[in-house]
Amino acid sequence: MRYTLETIINLPRARVIELFDSFENLEKWQEGLISHEHLSGEPGQPGAKTKLLYDMGKRRVEMIETIITRDLPDEFSGTYDAKGVHNIVRNYFHDQGDTTRWVLDSDFRFHGMMRLMSLFMPSSMFKKQTRQTMEAFKQFAEGA
Repeated sequence: MRYTLETIINLPRARVIELFDSFENLEKWQEGLISHEHLSGEPGQPGAKTKLLYDMGKRRVEMIETIITRDLPDEFSGTYDAKGVHNIVRNYFHDQGDTTRWVLDSDFRFHGMMRLMSLFMPSSMFKKQTRQTMEAFKQFAEGA
C-alpha cells in the first residue's frame, strides 16, 4: 500500500530541518514514543539503525529504523521494520520562502500474519495515522 501526503509548515526550511533532524525532539511530536536506542552505523547517516519503542494503546511496538538517504535539506528517507511490516518512508522538504512544503511518501509492505490482517485494515487508517504524525510535527515546529 502506497500513498503520499503533504502539509505546509509556516517556517523557513532551514528551521524545519533543524527541528526535524534531532533525536532529542522526537518525543515532542511522535505520539507514544517511549524510547530510541542507536544500534549501529554513524548516527543520522545512511545505514544507521535505531530501535524505536512505541506505546500504542494496549500494545508495545518495536521497530527498527534504517536510514536510506540523508540529503538534507531536500530529503530524508528510511525504512521502518516491525513485526510483519516493512515501511519505506521518503520525506521531501520544499523551500517556499517563509514556509516549507513537506511531502511524505509511504510504502507499506506486509508479510506473515500481517499480510492477511492488512486485507481487513482500510488504507485510510494508515493515512490518518500518518496525517496525525505530520500535523503533530507541524504544531511542534510552529510552536518551537
